[in-house]
Amino acid sequence: MAPVFGSLEDALFWLDGHIDFESNSPGRRSLPTLDRMRELMRVLGDPERAYPAVHLTGTNGKGSTAAMASALLSARGLSVGTYTSPNLSKVNERISRSGSAIDDGSLREVLSTLSLVEATLADRPTRFELLTAAAFTWFADVAVDAAVVEVGVGGTWDATNVVDGTVAVLTNVSYDHTDILGPTLDGIARDKAGIVKPGSIAVVGEQDPSLVHAIRSVADEAGAAQIWVRGEEFDCTSNRLAVGGRLVDLRTPGSSYREVAVPLHGEHQGLNAACALAAVEAFFGAPLDPDVVAEGFAKVSVPGRLEVVGRRPLCLLDGAHNVAGMQALSRALGDFAVPGRTVAVIGMLTGRDPSAMVAPLVSAGVRTLVACAPASPRAQPSEAVADAASAAGMEVVAAGAVADAVRLGLELAGSDGLVVIAGSLYVVAEARSLLVEAPAGAPPGR
Repeated sequence: MAPVFGSLEDALFWLDGHIDFESNSPGRRSLPTLDRMRELMRVLGDPERAYPAVHLTGTNGKGSTAAMASALLSARGLSVGTYTSPNLSKVNERISRSGSAIDDGSLREVLSTLSLVEATLADRPTRFELLTAAAFTWFADVAVDAAVVEVGVGGTWDATNVVDGTVAVLTNVSYDHTDILGPTLDGIARDKAGIVKPGSIAVVGEQDPSLVHAIRSVADEAGAAQIWVRGEEFDCTSNRLAVGGRLVDLRTPGSSYREVAVPLHGEHQGLNAACALAAVEAFFGAPLDPDVVAEGFAKVSVPGRLEVVGRRPLCLLDGAHNVAGMQALSRALGDFAVPGRTVAVIGMLTGRDPSAMVAPLVSAGVRTLVACAPASPRAQPSEAVADAASAAGMEVVAAGAVADAVRLGLELAGSDGLVVIAGSLYVVAEARSLLVEAPAGAPPGR
């Protein structure tokens, strides 16, 4: 059957005509059901059952952990489908096989199939549900050996939760998406733990005793075969700064791995590496060969997560978009010593507390901030960010647009300084398009 859509642009136009809760977040539990997603999977022939899966959730770190788990599975010789969100540049980035994003033709074809199927459904799917269905369908079509699936928001009611994860990973729990998941950490933890399935192994990176207790309670009730908690069954026992990232020692239930090079910046990536390695060991039911571990981690790349995109000045992009993420980013800034001044370019969405978001930067010694507004319907005015930074004692410039803010940040830092761009993945995505994908020699924003 020929594709319904004549081009990928036509297919994406159709896709974008659906409700997009990533851009316009719903109120708490406005859609407390997986019925639409289950019906869609049934009509498609339940493609999510065609391969075993590692299912990941967590407030922060799940994208990096998914990338590491995928790399380790690939190094072990498997064809691995990976589904993550959101994308930075092209929607294709969300759906990949063994590190390569789905090609335009395949994405057009699978969206064409979904457009035909949609007419048979009782209720119209959301954009995220369709993208999730596209990923599961394509993974089945290309016959992956395993899938690594990142939750969009929460866990229990996320569209990805139709997958029956052999391994369920919960990286950590902190405040985020409280309008959807609720105001308490206990409630957020329990919602995220909803991805644990009967007979699965739960890999838990969170260490707060009360939250671990909540996660255990949900996992036990779900019928998890085993629950591995960082600091007990597995851990990162040494985590050192190294050229290009971290040098870590990792311990799993089956083995220990010394001096593993992880080519990602920030101490938190060592903790994510421990979760990823434990998850893959749980998947195979056996420890990995040290050479496989070294090869897998060596190939990890996570754009937009403490990514170095310039040298003079040193320029970092980081997807920190909540307080816990900003705290991790601020700790990681200590790994980057520069003689000049550090300038933060920050924009954020509504629902974030600007004062709480900029406070970690102040504690890290950042004294200059350029405020901007993401290109999103949920953008927080740059003035609100600027006011919070000014109240915290920072030197502040309110630039408005991201392109203007990036240009100003580079000028203020000078050739021997550091620019860190964060606060929202919308900001990071636009900055990355200016700094990485722009034609050679083109100034930012031009």
